[in-house]
Amino acid sequence: MQENHLAKWLNNELTEEELLEFKKSDTYASYQKIVDTSNKIETPSFDIEKAFADLKNKQSKKNVTVIKLNPFKRILKIAAAVAILFAGSYYFTTLNSTITTDLAERTDVYLPDSSLVILNAESKISFNKKTWNENRNVVLEGEAFFKVAKGKHFTVATESGIITVLGTQFSVENRENFFEVTCYEGLVSVTYNNKETKLAAGTSFLVINNKIENIDSLIAIEPSWMHDESTFTSIPLSYVLKELQRQYDLTIDTENIDTEKLFSGSFSNTNMDLALESIVTPTNMNYKIEGDKVIFYAKNTP
Repeated sequence: MQENHLAKWLNNELTEEELLEFKKSDTYASYQKIVDTSNKIETPSFDIEKAFADLKNKQSKKNVTVIKLNPFKRILKIAAAVAILFAGSYYFTTLNSTITTDLAERTDVYLPDSSLVILNAESKISFNKKTWNENRNVVLEGEAFFKVAKGKHFTVATESGIITVLGTQFSVENRENFFEVTCYEGLVSVTYNNKETKLAAGTSFLVINNKIENIDSLIAIEPSWMHDESTFTSIPLSYVLKELQRQYDLTIDTENIDTEKLFSGSFSNTNMDLALESIVTPTNMNYKIEGDKVIFYAKNTP
């Protein structure tokens, strides 16, 4: 049987004579099984924009419309839909690059333009390699130090605010109820609550519990945590203890301690015993270690 007769049969275009001739052929039974099987397949409609939205937003599946197609067109439609779905999934999942650090971990990240990002413990940064030359944008959760290569605007987006620079060095910390941006070189623009603040080298912008704090100018050229030390100036003790927890992967409890009391000082990120003493000595506290848990308590606690 000629191939064009097969195609005409699949599309119900054979004449009665051609159909009778085909049914007498040896291949008719095999082809008929293929048709019977394909008739059991229902093909969902496919919307590529919706597929991307589903992948991005993890939306729940919705009911789909069943479209009746002849066997070969149906199979081709299924194959095309599957191919597009896999391509869309691959495109979306590989488009953005994300790097994370765990507790007690720090890592260096080089961006496509050779800008350097140093992530502190328990932090995450995401960026788009494919559009980097057009938009130098990163999303940050946690804390990082940036050495930005000169070029177009460089933007760091956080839940608390947006930082925009050209080529400069600065740090950003965005934790729960804590947002700080420090400029070490050049000029940094910080947008917080739709209000823009310009930071020159040696200045910082700090928000604690939604309140903008006044802080003194800096003399450091880099964040202290890059040199294995965490430093604080008039910061509530609760944030100091959270940073201790991040740097040493500890569970921390307090008993009869005012964690809103302001703390000024520093602790080592590499020597836990020294770090603990650096915190309890100026705050008139004691501590005890129970496995991977550290309990801080007031010295007058029974």
